[in-house]
Amino acid sequence: MRRSVLLATAALVLGACGHEFHPPDSSERIREADEIYNLEMFDSLRWDSDSARSFKGNAVYAANCRRCHGTMGDGDTEYARGRALEVPSLVAPDWPLAASLDSLRHEIFAGHEGGMPGFGVAGITPREIDASAFFILFTLRPEVLESRQD
Repeated sequence: MRRSVLLATAALVLGACGHEFHPPDSSERIREADEIYNLEMFDSLRWDSDSARSFKGNAVYAANCRRCHGTMGDGDTEYARGRALEVPSLVAPDWPLAASLDSLRHEIFAGHEGGMPGFGVAGITPREIDASAFFILFTLRPEVLESRQD
């Protein structure tokens, strides 16, 4: 109750002063993220093992990606359908980002105009981005891991 009173009071105060919040449009947000993205931010990352990297990636994926992409990465979630989001399947055989860890890291960092947030500018660390990209490619898509070991 107290929190709702505080929120209502804050809304009245902001409204009374004529302040309006205008978030940046998605293309501007993505452009800004692209400007600060640097592949070298991943160069110094070290993992004890691929298992540790995937374990961390699973946690990051569960907290940030699963709502739209689903537990198994198929993209067909009630959350996405309820918001009319076109969320790609991360496990589709023809998913274009499956070919490159670097491309996937960039996509997670900057987002895209289809509605994916730019997690790199939203507070997720390069280590978390790396771990989640690794989890997506090498755990959700075991065929990628198999081709990596050939």
